[in-house]
Amino acid sequence: MLKNYFRVAWRALINNKTFSFINIFGLSLGMACSLLIILWVADEVGKDGWHKDVNRIYMMYETELIDGKRVGGYWTPGLLVQELKRKIPEIQYGSAIMDDERTNFEVGSKKMKMDGVDADSDYFKMFSYPLLEGSAESALNGPASIAISEKMARIFFGNAHSAIGRIIRCEDRRNFTVSAVFADVPHSSSLKFDFVINWMAYLEDNPWLKIWDNNSPSTAIMLRPGSDPARVVAKLDHFLDAYNKSFTAGFRLDLGIQPFNEAYLHGNFVDGKPAGGRIEYVRLFSLVAVFILFIACINFMNLTTARSGRRAKEIGIRKVSGAVRGSLTRQFLVEAILLTAVAAVLALMIVSAVLPLFNQLTNKFIQVPFSSPVFYAGLLGLVVVTGTLAGLYPALFLSGLQPVRVLKGALKFSGGPVFLRKGLVVFQFVLSIVLIIGTIVVARQINYVQTADIGYSRDNLIYMPIEGGLASKFDVFREQVAQMPGVKMVSSLQDRPVHIGRDITGSVEWSGKTPGTNAQFTVTAAGYDWVRTMRLQLADGRDFSRDYSTDTAGYLINEVAAAIFNYKNPVGQPLTLWGQKGHIVGVLKNFHLTNLHEPIRPLIVRMFKPTWGNALVRVDPQYTQRVVAGLSKISAALNPQFPFTYFFTDDEYRKMYDSDVIVGRLSNCFAGLAIFISCMGLLGLAMFTAEQRRKEIGIRKVLGASALSLLKLLSGEFMALVAIALLIASPLAWWAMHVWLRDYAYSIGIEWWIFGLAGALAILIALLTVSLQSIRAALANPVKSLRSE
Repeated sequence: MLKNYFRVAWRALINNKTFSFINIFGLSLGMACSLLIILWVADEVGKDGWHKDVNRIYMMYETELIDGKRVGGYWTPGLLVQELKRKIPEIQYGSAIMDDERTNFEVGSKKMKMDGVDADSDYFKMFSYPLLEGSAESALNGPASIAISEKMARIFFGNAHSAIGRIIRCEDRRNFTVSAVFADVPHSSSLKFDFVINWMAYLEDNPWLKIWDNNSPSTAIMLRPGSDPARVVAKLDHFLDAYNKSFTAGFRLDLGIQPFNEAYLHGNFVDGKPAGGRIEYVRLFSLVAVFILFIACINFMNLTTARSGRRAKEIGIRKVSGAVRGSLTRQFLVEAILLTAVAAVLALMIVSAVLPLFNQLTNKFIQVPFSSPVFYAGLLGLVVVTGTLAGLYPALFLSGLQPVRVLKGALKFSGGPVFLRKGLVVFQFVLSIVLIIGTIVVARQINYVQTADIGYSRDNLIYMPIEGGLASKFDVFREQVAQMPGVKMVSSLQDRPVHIGRDITGSVEWSGKTPGTNAQFTVTAAGYDWVRTMRLQLADGRDFSRDYSTDTAGYLINEVAAAIFNYKNPVGQPLTLWGQKGHIVGVLKNFHLTNLHEPIRPLIVRMFKPTWGNALVRVDPQYTQRVVAGLSKISAALNPQFPFTYFFTDDEYRKMYDSDVIVGRLSNCFAGLAIFISCMGLLGLAMFTAEQRRKEIGIRKVLGASALSLLKLLSGEFMALVAIALLIASPLAWWAMHVWLRDYAYSIGIEWWIFGLAGALAILIALLTVSLQSIRAALANPVKSLRSE
């Protein structure tokens, strides 16, 4: 019996090539889109979950309470992990973790910049990075120890085995001994690095982190087997009270823990605690995958129903010959599943073909797991579920046709099935319009954050790291660069211009500070002419200048910090940072320290001698290439041990929004695909309507109806469906975009014209789709449609 079902199903597929192609193509597009989203979601959800004991690893986070407001982040004190291990016995291992920006390494004549982290000796005991040489116990066993990746070992030593025990020079100022070689960090790790340096070395270079008021690194801990995380959370309550004496009723810092494998997806903070983040995109696109697949199934239903008139007599004859409704239902379900299976094969071909482009679009390294039995089991389940979902309604509908009425040619449909089909088309366009609105809002927000006035000019601003010999010769470098044609200003900054704020402190004192007034300040350091070079705006006072010898003890603050200090005239007022007494020389108008996801924090800028950080060069855009060439020449002369490295601030600023841009691209693709598939569904309903009203159209033409009047008659009904979809979609889209925009501290408004534009686009696309079939029906020869009469 089953063999016969497949034989009949295959015959129906072959005998109706056009119908079969449209159905298979629509389903394959929907399944291909869903498979791509599923692969993307699996990659996102799988981040950091591959570590052996990941269920015992947690990230620490800190919550600040300042005047009733709570903010949070993964920054922690530099000495925290040792105290946690000493006082909380449930903690087995722990490590501070600090991202190292591009670091220069040298072995003999080989020089290369690599990315890495600073971490404690417990790091490889906690995380399951495979060690090719060395052991977790011996890796990072001293301040002079370094663990390197297999790639880094090949670059400097030829292979992993030859690297062990060898000396590698870092930043031309410190030697490290290779204590371990680990396999290259997999793509499924959220943290990418090529080396790990012992945390104690970082503490030696940054003694300010030994003060409990200061924060910078993140901290990870691993609990002992069987330990209760709730007990650890209870012990963390007021843990910092013993180390920070400045806590008051209005100001305090608290600690919390978050499962390590959740930090990647739940990295945003609301009211001081992790809440939301990339998980919102995972949920959103998972829902989109289901909806797009459902849209494709709706198309199958509509197209199959539209074709029902051509199969009605076949069904009538089979019923008269003794076929029961159950066997007919199974027959049509088998046809649907067979079509779905063919569509699944085509979908896999589409996915394989577009996956390289998809990876490029999303910055992923996703592969189709063809070798995984679980994948094929899931694909089989998808085929069965999709085929059943797509074919169940047509199967029940077609198998329920009355043979007497069918064989008499009186095939008519009640209001229920017609209403259902129209409702499904409305549902399709609801989703399509939501995606159109979402795409417009996302595009406008991304354009806003990339072009917004952030308080300084990021165009034509080059920065390059101050490293090696350049640190001791910076004054010579500055003078030579300042004399180059096309160079407008030269200065220096501890941080990158696009990301100010690695250092956070509460060690700030000012005149009139009350015991209950405390805050955490972002701290950076800058050189002379920094304000002019960055083209920042001053609310009061002046820039750091060589004309004032006292500026070595001077501070610049922003307006947020000035409001906390509550000085009536801040310039000239005393300010103490980390015990260093000084005075305020200028108040900066607020500018964004990093991206627009974060609010502007209180900032203190101290004067420093640029022996590290970044050199800033403001250039005339007409001389950019000449200036870069000149910088390369000067750098090679003053700092031959280091390769010349430079960055354009505007490029680096745009890179901060790569994730948002990717979401925008995916939204565009999914919106376009949803609209295309929805139009196929609309075409199916138009075909069905034209089939049902074929004789009516013929009679109207005989009585003198014009093609234009018939076009209006057939199209008006569908335009009403799209209008209904717009009314339903608008509030849904507004709510979804309102939630998405909450992730930005600064965002656009959702204006009324966006809904009008989305509706106009949907109606135009629908009208073009329906018009094709309507024109065909209106131009048909009425003799053919009335022949049976």
